[in-house]
Amino acid sequence: MFIDHTRIYAKAGNGGNGVVSFRREKFVPRGGPDGGDGAEGGDVVLRVDRHIDNLKAFHYNPRLIAKDGGHGQAWKRHGKNGKPFLAKVPPGTLVYRSTARTVTEAVKMERSEAGIDLELVADLTTEDEELVLCKAGTGGKGNWQFRSSTNRTPEEFTLGTEGEEGVFYLELRRIADAGMVGFPNAGKSTLTSKLSAARPKVASYPFTTLNPMVGVVEFEDFKRCTIADIPGLIEGAHDNRGLGHEFLRHITRCGLLLFVVDMAGSECRDPIEDVETLRREIKLYEEELSKLDWLVVANKMDLEGAAGNLQNFRARFPKVEIVPISAEYGEGLEELRRTLCARVGKDGR
Repeated sequence: MFIDHTRIYAKAGNGGNGVVSFRREKFVPRGGPDGGDGAEGGDVVLRVDRHIDNLKAFHYNPRLIAKDGGHGQAWKRHGKNGKPFLAKVPPGTLVYRSTARTVTEAVKMERSEAGIDLELVADLTTEDEELVLCKAGTGGKGNWQFRSSTNRTPEEFTLGTEGEEGVFYLELRRIADAGMVGFPNAGKSTLTSKLSAARPKVASYPFTTLNPMVGVVEFEDFKRCTIADIPGLIEGAHDNRGLGHEFLRHITRCGLLLFVVDMAGSECRDPIEDVETLRREIKLYEEELSKLDWLVVANKMDLEGAAGNLQNFRARFPKVEIVPISAEYGEGLEELRRTLCARVGKDGR
């Protein structure tokens, strides 16, 4: 199961209380104060781990609760510090804080007409990057801390403070250099499997790809780039139709968009109308996406009618870079590799 957005409840540990205690032992009937301090609770920490690719773990366990700090003890003994709660997230995770303090309150706000207000807290993109989601409470002071020359038997002490808590929303946006966009059955998954070591499911029916997948394309001179394959879009995707809208967030970080088009029109489609529709859907979903660099990958050039459609396509889009290929037979892939290397290739050493 692929989960790319979820709601969690986080609660840091409370600080331990200080205690009131006096030294009492043989031959020391009137010892001084020796009440120890309370310990700090544990923080709730998110850490980026590149070996994780989705937020499935939080779907099954959405409660991130750290341990409380221990109370102080006699003999000036400090309480035991609370164990922090460390949760690992994939690169590209956005963390939002809600105004709700409990999950019940958050659900009511979600279902209300006003909705729920979210504040972006962090964008976690770097390996081993950490975010303290909830800060732990501090420990209280024991009566030993309140001794003075005029107060030899203090009975004052302080309580530990409460740890922070709240409801947060996690959203995953895959980090890739290039994102492939196209209608179902345009050949995106086949192209991904030919260019990289990724092995998405490939079949001759629509919506074979149900989850976004990222593959790594290797070039010469130790250069590489990553490409994202998302489920096919349909007309009206910006209005939450089909599967593509659910995963369009995964191409918002890309530096280059690859519009993969069935140039042969093998399913009674018009390649020109397909690109126009895809560009319109992307713009309606998010204005900034339409401003990204893009090129057209003219797929299925091995089929009848593709060459004639390509001429009409070039006449309609004279300023757009077009790379004709046949993903199934591997034709034109070297030219596409060179184009990707020049556009988004990075040093992989």
